[in-house]
Amino acid sequence: MPTATYRLQLQPSFPFAAAEAAVPYLASLGVSHLHLSPVLEAVPGSTHGYDVVDHTRVRAELGGEDGLRSLSRTAREHGLGLVVDIVPNHMAMAPRYNRALWEVLREGPESPYARWFDIDWASRGGQVLLPVLGGPVAAEREHLVADGELLRYHDHLFPVRSGTEGLPLPELLDAQWYRPVWWRLARTELNYRRFFSISELIGVRVEDPEVFDATHGKILQLLAEDVIEGLRIDHPDGLADPDAYLARLDEATGGRWTVVEKILADEEELPDSWPVAGTTGYDALRRIDGVFTGPAGAAELEAHYRAFAAPQLDRGGDWGATVRRAAYKVLTHELAAEADRLTRSAVRLCAASLDLALRDRAPWALRTALEELLVRMPVYRPYTSEDAASVVTEEAAAEARRAFAVTEEADAVDLVRGLLTGPDDGTLPELSEFRARFAQTASALRAKSVEDTAFYRYVPLLSATEVGGDPGRVGVSPAEFHAYCARLASHWPDTGTVVTTHDTKRSADVRAALNVLTECPGRWAKLLTEVSREPEVVPDGQLAWAAWQTVFGLGPAEEERVREALLKHVREAGMYTSWTEQERPYEDAVAAFVAAGPCGPPGERVAAFRKELEPHIRANVLGTALVHLTMPGVPDLYQGTESEYRALVDPDNRRPVPFPPAAPGEKEALTTAALRLRARRPEVFGREGAYAPLLAEGPSAEHVLAFSRSGEVITAVTRLSVHLAEAGGWHDTHLALPPGRWRDVLAPDREFTGEVRAEDLFSALPVGLLERVDESVSAV
Repeated sequence: MPTATYRLQLQPSFPFAAAEAAVPYLASLGVSHLHLSPVLEAVPGSTHGYDVVDHTRVRAELGGEDGLRSLSRTAREHGLGLVVDIVPNHMAMAPRYNRALWEVLREGPESPYARWFDIDWASRGGQVLLPVLGGPVAAEREHLVADGELLRYHDHLFPVRSGTEGLPLPELLDAQWYRPVWWRLARTELNYRRFFSISELIGVRVEDPEVFDATHGKILQLLAEDVIEGLRIDHPDGLADPDAYLARLDEATGGRWTVVEKILADEEELPDSWPVAGTTGYDALRRIDGVFTGPAGAAELEAHYRAFAAPQLDRGGDWGATVRRAAYKVLTHELAAEADRLTRSAVRLCAASLDLALRDRAPWALRTALEELLVRMPVYRPYTSEDAASVVTEEAAAEARRAFAVTEEADAVDLVRGLLTGPDDGTLPELSEFRARFAQTASALRAKSVEDTAFYRYVPLLSATEVGGDPGRVGVSPAEFHAYCARLASHWPDTGTVVTTHDTKRSADVRAALNVLTECPGRWAKLLTEVSREPEVVPDGQLAWAAWQTVFGLGPAEEERVREALLKHVREAGMYTSWTEQERPYEDAVAAFVAAGPCGPPGERVAAFRKELEPHIRANVLGTALVHLTMPGVPDLYQGTESEYRALVDPDNRRPVPFPPAAPGEKEALTTAALRLRARRPEVFGREGAYAPLLAEGPSAEHVLAFSRSGEVITAVTRLSVHLAEAGGWHDTHLALPPGRWRDVLAPDREFTGEVRAEDLFSALPVGLLERVDESVSAV
């Protein structure tokens, strides 16, 4: 069982051999396992590995299976195991490299591999649409070259169906089991399930036992031979039946430590029936960040943001309205093909039913009902093991009915909700498929509308717009944090916890700086009013507000890093430009603004303000790190984050990091001390370990967050330190320690007993990590 993991982003420029060379240093930190990004064969040159093309081989560009086994041996020699990220939901839509897909395109639905992929053969004339052409087929005709058994389009290769070689191009295209089309048709015409709206990733049907076995054989072999010891499951919400998949996986692995990349809404719980250790930890990230955020200051910051940027209510002015509008847009644009397929499933289900109440349903009415229920989903999706009615609620249905002008047509909402939440007596053979399609579409919609759209439109506090976050409810009280940790300790003691990942939009240290702004919102708004007078080109107020926060959180950085992150920001927001309809004049204005403002002379004033607040940023950075490393669960450290690590959204956060760090500092000393303590005292932090809040007393007690682990280790951190300074410091605030002598792990020459004054506890650092001294050993 891991005590702590360390995430490495493998890629051709950082293969297994590079990871192996870093093992001695990583082992010295005190982690128990290395957490590897996907290791199976991927599209050549891939920098992430989530575009798998062959599940039977370890990726050659990383060093192949020999390289992975060598890394495992070296890791074991240094006391480390390996945990691997696997991708069950999708493969790369790259037939040139994906043999299984190649055979499907060559042989069609009769191919033995056809069951692998989630393709709707009943639509689009029985051809798989391949949105790879740069323009309409007529405009690209000269680049489509038939060459015997191959069809070429630039660097794309496709198989030619047997017996159709030599046909003229139009007839040749008509005769294939696929049709290359203009990439813009993917939005509405696609007939295969994909990962979110990424057409280059095709959905895999791992619910089929044969497909499960074929796509998991190599990973299961590596587990059986102890080359690897645990798994991280990427995007289980995309699967038709996560419950059944996880049960099958647990049986196949013999119950190995497994965590799932599951984003939980504010009050949502991970299904108890899932045989996993827990999530990858975004729920912990939100609580950790929240306890260092001031709710009142966040609300004031939001008011200043509205005055500064003047956003429309549903385009960044109000969180709920912004999410709803984004969901409608995503469902009718990026995911229009998915909504169309879900509607077709509903139409077939109604037509095949013997229940007359399901007959005579117009496809448009069913589609409207589905859309109105989908945009009101409060969580990512329903699950087989959970009560679907608690997710597809009656309140949502009541609102959805208002979209219909005719009352009799509005009952399509009740019909659809009944199909989703009612009992399945087996009389509707397509019901399970319909429910799975709804759940899969819901999860894609939630991810695209919230994480990839609304987070970039609603920007009063950028640190709140993080994966798993809820910008509509900013801040977590110490009591809420303690209650959450108590639940983890009792129900999910081996769950993963994170504060920075390869998917976070800003690293923990950047967010720690931004959270300080909730303690001085008025000063921040005044500064922005002043610096905003200077740049001549301001594309829009929301972008400007986000840009100034970006450079405050990041600190001094190259203009290119800031510019690229903000161009991604505005394209994801999709209000003035987008990935598919790029408005060059607007994007040029963004680049000019970044150069003249945040990265120009006015940016120096923001840098000076950050420097003034540096002691408070330091308190948040160290406090976030220590809480993460000592709370219940298994902490996962992202590469480089043992030292101060400032990164923006990918690809910025996937840049190589040096091992060991070029300039180790107090954060690395803290991280190493905490990790080594976890490794030395696993019984204190593991599944048998206890968690108990410790409450400070005195005038500044609210600025202490403290807890005990198994009565043997105490974590104490400073929170909201700007307000603490404004109040004149700690005064007579003190923390009552449990009986015994307590040694400061971060400064071993210091010991405490009884009541300790906060001023003394935090005299050297804004955090404290105390370990009970064994009296008998001390006496000897």
